[in-house]
Parts: sequence; structure tokens; C-alpha cells
Amino acid sequence: MSLSAKDAILERICRANGASAGDAARRKIVEERLAGPPRGIIPERGQLPPAERVDLFVKMAEAADATVKRLASIEALPEEVARYLRDRNLPATICMGSDPRFASLDFSATSVEVTMGPSAGEDLNSLSHAEAGIAETGTLVLSSGPANPTSLNFLPENHIVVISPASIEGAMEDAFGALRDRWGDPIPRTINTITGPSRSADIEQTLLLGAHGPKALHIVIVE
Repeated sequence: MSLSAKDAILERICRANGASAGDAARRKIVEERLAGPPRGIIPERGQLPPAERVDLFVKMAEAADATVKRLASIEALPEEVARYLRDRNLPATICMGSDPRFASLDFSATSVEVTMGPSAGEDLNSLSHAEAGIAETGTLVLSSGPANPTSLNFLPENHIVVISPASIEGAMEDAFGALRDRWGDPIPRTINTITGPSRSADIEQTLLLGAHGPKALHIVIVE
């Protein structure tokens, strides 16, 4: 029986490395590395106390063209969403997932119309909750699932993301280490790292926002 294209490629890689498909020793090496991934070198600016990490996260996120707002409690989030949409003359609509951290939100005192579930591409605004933040780059880490559908990260033009300051780590290695500890095994199928609005300068080196995702990113840090 002929091999599939995938199997043929993998067989050639094995031969080039002098290995066989059932090489127990190599398999053990891979399993041990996955079970205990080595820790990379952490830059000095990623090794900061919690309060300074949050300050650096805000600075780097704003440098990447995101806007940032700090709130004292999650109860203030509906009004912040309404304000953000109103100030930018956007429709008072928001699409969000079933994240339990949003269960207490009450939009009844605002004019914002809320829809639940993944985006089909027609939503202009979305609301998500980040699993972690990376201070040294101002990056958000979001995971897939019904709580925060991945489509909300890419299809709407305006993305509002909530994050807890306690989940903001200094460096990428710290963020993913904390998430491994929290999730265990298996981890979510998809993890997206987002730094600022979507952008591209592929064509004539002209910066274009919204090339592959939202044109605007608003981060809300909820104490």
C-alpha cells in the first residue's frame, strides 16, 4: 500500500535523522521535553514586581496602538463598553461568549444590545476575556472555547478585551508557564496572542490597520 503524502514526508525526515518510526528512545526524549519544557532566558524588563508589570503592560500595549482603561470592578464594565462605543460613534452592540467571569454583567442600564456566541462575520464589536497578559510586549493571550470564541478575536472590527492585573506576567515564558499550571493537560485547542490592532505593511510598506482582524483594540484592566 502506498504511503500518504504526510507519511512519506515523515518517513523521509526519520531516515534523514537516522531514526525509525518506533524509536522508543527518541519518543521518550520528546515526552520528557513536553512534560518539563526548558525555561528560556527572561529579559530584565520582564522581571518586575506585579504593579510595575501592569504599568509596563499598559505602556507597551499603548505603544502598539491599543487603548487601555483601568476599572475598579467588573460591575463598571457595561458602562465602560457603552462609553467606548459612544465616544467612537459606533453602534451600541456587542457580541460576547459565555465566559463565567461576565455572568454578573448587567447592560440594562445602558443602550448596548448584547448578543451571545461566536461571530458569523456581521458583528462590528466584540467583548472577550484574556487568560493572561505579557508585560514586556503588551500582549494579550486568549484561548479558544465557548467562553471566548476565537471568531470574536478576528471578525469584528472593534475588539474589547478584559484582563485581570493578577494574570499579567512579565514575559511570554512566565505567561505560558502559568497557563500550563492552571489548565493542566490538555490545554485549549487554540491559543491566540494579540498585540495591538491587526496591521500589515506588506504592500509598499504602507501600514494598514485591520488587515487580518480588528482595526481597534481596547483593553480593560479590571482590578
